[in-house]
Amino acid sequence: MSVAFKASCPDCRARFELDAGSLRLAIGGSRRTTFYSFTCPECDAPVRKPAGERIVELLTGGGVSTLRSV
Repeated sequence: MSVAFKASCPDCRARFELDAGSLRLAIGGSRRTTFYSFTCPECDAPVRKPAGERIVELLTGGGVSTLRSV
């Protein structure tokens, strides 16, 4: 069973579902440096959004590739 994550694009306002392979998660030492990113499938815009504890938990649990920085 694959996990689908609901997302939206701030540029074109499209709403869609992405699989774990379409998302990237960066976990840094602060709230500012912890975020997830993806490319909008509708308009091709790069999207970067902050990731709080709950989002980090959901994304890592769903198999999203994670980059940790110190």
